[in-house]
Amino acid sequence: MSAFPNITSYSLIFFLMGVPGLEAAHAWISIPFCCLYITALSGNGIILFVIISESSLHEPPMYYFLSMLSTTDLGLCISTLVTMLGILWFNTRQISFHDCVAQTFFIQLFTVMESSVLLAMAFDHFIAICNPQRYATILTDSRIIKVWFAILVRGTVILMPLVLLLKWLSFCQSCVLHHSYCFHPDIIQLSCSGNKINSVLVLTALIVTAGVDSIFILLSYILIIKTILSIASPEEQHKAFSTCISHIGAVAIFYIPLISLYFVHKFGKVPPYVHTFMATMYLLIPPVMNPIIYSAKTKKIRRAIKKVIFPKGSEV
Repeated sequence: MSAFPNITSYSLIFFLMGVPGLEAAHAWISIPFCCLYITALSGNGIILFVIISESSLHEPPMYYFLSMLSTTDLGLCISTLVTMLGILWFNTRQISFHDCVAQTFFIQLFTVMESSVLLAMAFDHFIAICNPQRYATILTDSRIIKVWFAILVRGTVILMPLVLLLKWLSFCQSCVLHHSYCFHPDIIQLSCSGNKINSVLVLTALIVTAGVDSIFILLSYILIIKTILSIASPEEQHKAFSTCISHIGAVAIFYIPLISLYFVHKFGKVPPYVHTFMATMYLLIPPVMNPIIYSAKTKKIRRAIKKVIFPKGSEV
């Protein structure tokens, strides 16, 4: 007989482990994680603020896409912030089933949205390099707003069935989740009802979002490289390539941890804390690194940030 029979979703409580095997070191582990959260929140907040406040950053559509990226990065950070620091600082491990499902939905939503934004930015670079004469007429303000709305709707429509199916699962074993936040595969594994449909839908959602997006991003860059190589001047080639470096970096730091986490979770035989660290870092690395990459490689962003932080010095 099950140790926990007839547990309904209304009364179900999950327990988050934090970092399995390293519970005694949670206070020390919280220091680097806290620094990462501060860096991510402040960095993306500053970029979002300068894009909104600086009129010089309102014309090129690429800065609108960058503001979308910063928004999704902020959403990813905030989605895990409370449970992560709650466990590491106050040992607050309990979370209700409905709160857990809500956290899972928002983590997945912002992940899917970030993948979609990266695809939109690839399209932006493709138009700017391959068809610069029509750049301003294709990427108008109204179309960019529609793109943002489509990204939000796409993520919601794809993920809503996964969330609704979680509510139909029954749980009859220990409800301990091996992460610092509600990780969707963790919840499925705890279910004592058939979870094959959930697993298939999760894989399908991953393929039609990150899988499809990565293919179109790759195709965009194949066409971009083909166009750049047809440019006669080496200086113009270098200039065209340099405009893509920031986006290529953002794509790499998003997809490499995501793919690595999937394969380690599916096939890797590693200690539990390795799974936990990888699952946490795949959510934190992009929000931390994207502001650094774009502020370092984009002159207008760098100047705008300096103007905000050092207003008197920027006037000289």
